[in-house]
Amino acid sequence: MAIKLYSYWRSSSAYRVRIALNLKDLDYEIIPVSLAPGVSEHQKDEYRSINPQMLVPFLDDGEVAIGQSMAILEYLEETYPRTPLLPADEPMRSRVRAFCNMIACDIQPLNNLRVMQFIKTEFDADASGDWYSHWIHEGFRAAEALAGDGPYVFGDAPTLADAMLVPQVYNARRFNVPLGDFPKLLAATDACNELDAFKKAAPEQQPDAA
Repeated sequence: MAIKLYSYWRSSSAYRVRIALNLKDLDYEIIPVSLAPGVSEHQKDEYRSINPQMLVPFLDDGEVAIGQSMAILEYLEETYPRTPLLPADEPMRSRVRAFCNMIACDIQPLNNLRVMQFIKTEFDADASGDWYSHWIHEGFRAAEALAGDGPYVFGDAPTLADAMLVPQVYNARRFNVPLGDFPKLLAATDACNELDAFKKAAPEQQPDAA
């Protein structure tokens, strides 16, 4: 069975997984699931029966069917070890994991679509300005300090850290967040975006791109 990735073009979590699949040169099929307000395919019974959490991404390779991007990335690393995306040795291996979790646990959850929609609906406030920028800056200050000297986040080859960083920078730019205080993160993003694996994973290249 070919790998199936349930994805939404603008989902940063799905973007991460697309990057990893491309870096590992794995064949996969994109199955679009729209998160767009008014469409909300992720909340319909058909998708709920596949993923009860009703989020993307969701990966099914015929052996394992799982959601949650970090769980998917770890699964891909263990199951498809060609082109490893975690360093072999410590402490770098744990630093990459820590960097990933700065984004997956501390930045993205506070700025994802459903949180921003809830703030707007329940508090009649726009979360796309100061709220969004605040949490990007909080997380990126620590990420900038942890990052290595390039060209990628931790050295001469992309790792899971780069797969996490590039979508978050994409989103920050989408919301016009100033990023001048994070030169190492921006340099790593620029280096990544020269690679085909990242170009193919970009939101605008997806079959469901609006």
